[in-house]
Amino acid sequence: MANRTPSSVPSILYDEQYFLHVCEGHQEFLSSEGEYLSRRLAEALAVAGIAPGMRVLDVGCGRGEILRNTIALGARAFGIDYARAAVQLSRQVALQSNGGDSRAGVYQASALSLPFPSGGFDRVLMLDIVEHLYPAELESALLEARRVLKPGGRIVVHTAPNVWYDRYAYPVVRTVRVAMGQGRRYPRNPREIIPENLRVHVNEQSAFSLWRGLRASGFHNVRSWLSTPEQHRSENAVFRVARWLLFNVAPFSWFFEREVFAVGQK
Repeated sequence: MANRTPSSVPSILYDEQYFLHVCEGHQEFLSSEGEYLSRRLAEALAVAGIAPGMRVLDVGCGRGEILRNTIALGARAFGIDYARAAVQLSRQVALQSNGGDSRAGVYQASALSLPFPSGGFDRVLMLDIVEHLYPAELESALLEARRVLKPGGRIVVHTAPNVWYDRYAYPVVRTVRVAMGQGRRYPRNPREIIPENLRVHVNEQSAFSLWRGLRASGFHNVRSWLSTPEQHRSENAVFRVARWLLFNVAPFSWFFEREVFAVGQK
């Protein structure tokens, strides 16, 4: 996450309550002390292709479970976050849970000015952070990520929600759900579904905008894609067919899938 500037989300909003009860993956974290990852964090870590001996930087390390799992893969894990609560949690999880393993280091720092020399990391992870950075901050953070990567190193990004869903698909979904008498669960502003997001989500992305941002920052072989968690709903046949079409057939899926992944190479 970025430094506290006039155009930054204040770091005090990211307290222990936020990380342990709001932030993506908190249920898995609380049940396993970071040993197990939520579905989308596990998917992002798998995409990173981390191997023993690599040096991996987690930008916006939050609670530290990515660091713990990176160490378990045999890599050296480093994390930065500008929120004090995140640094304290990450140090506890990444260091104490691994017996004070010297293969981990956690620092309170800015994504806009990483405290590392150029070309030192095989992987840079930016998971559920870009939606918290204003556009100018995100541009700087991506340039910094590229700077600290080794030639041939890989960046992995995950963000949610897909901004095209919020802008274009959600109003349609809400209209249908209101007509079905379920409007109470679908506020006019989709950020209100998780009220804390009203204060901390400032820059949601689409697969296209994230791809374009990585390309503009100098990354090559950029690839972005969309994903959606499984929906365990009991619905009639019409809804099941409509859901399958909307989530699996382009161009509908560009708007209805809710999570955005991207990778790029230096």
